[in-house]
Amino acid sequence: MGRFHRHTDGTVHSHDHEHRDVGDHGGYVDTGHERVAVLETILAENDRTADENRSDFAAAGVVTVNLMSSPGAGKTTLLKRTITMLGSRLRLGVLEGDIATSLDADELSGLGAPVALVNTAAGFGGECHLDATMVRSGLGRLPLGDLDLLVIENVGNLVCPAEFDVGQHARAMVSAVTEGEEKPLKYPVMFRACDVVVVNKIDLLPHLDFDMERFVGNVRDVNPSARLLFLSARTGDGLDEWCDWLVETSSRHGRREL
Repeated sequence: MGRFHRHTDGTVHSHDHEHRDVGDHGGYVDTGHERVAVLETILAENDRTADENRSDFAAAGVVTVNLMSSPGAGKTTLLKRTITMLGSRLRLGVLEGDIATSLDADELSGLGAPVALVNTAAGFGGECHLDATMVRSGLGRLPLGDLDLLVIENVGNLVCPAEFDVGQHARAMVSAVTEGEEKPLKYPVMFRACDVVVVNKIDLLPHLDFDMERFVGNVRDVNPSARLLFLSARTGDGLDEWCDWLVETSSRHGRREL
């Protein structure tokens, strides 16, 4: 699916399936127009499958969050804490996406939430993201009807996961302070696509030359409406607000008040 979508920024991402600007591919002198046409076809096919996922989520009464980040930003550690903290408030499940291995899925297993693993190297070409078809392949291994909230832990990557609708109700990303203040400007598509930006590893701030005010300003330049949450998944500081956001999201999109 992702063979034709790597392009310079300029993409306008729609969550409502209107026409999608796939960016300026003029640099491909011999294949530019053909490349754009192929990309539009691929994204349209993905969106059809995303709608099927959405229908299944609606039928099961489950709300879905697409959780994205670069590798090592702390998604899995955050989910481990989240499963423990939300156990009495939400019936939580996880669809774990990785290119290879079950390392992260193994870490999450046994904590009280069902986990389904999707390796993109197993039949999906080793892609650097989850698309709607990959997510759909894992849904049958989850008890959707018994869940309130499904978190899809996407493949660690600051580019490709933002391109693909997987049928989610909301998108969140984790950005660690160790990554630097400039990341919203260098990867605007990812930051623009998110409803909430989780600023992780704040416990390391005393040891870093990280300018939080500058980072927040960069986020606001790219996505003025994104909610910012500041926490340390390692120490637990700030996790209450993250868990509250998940509960609010589940209540807002779900069938029942929590």
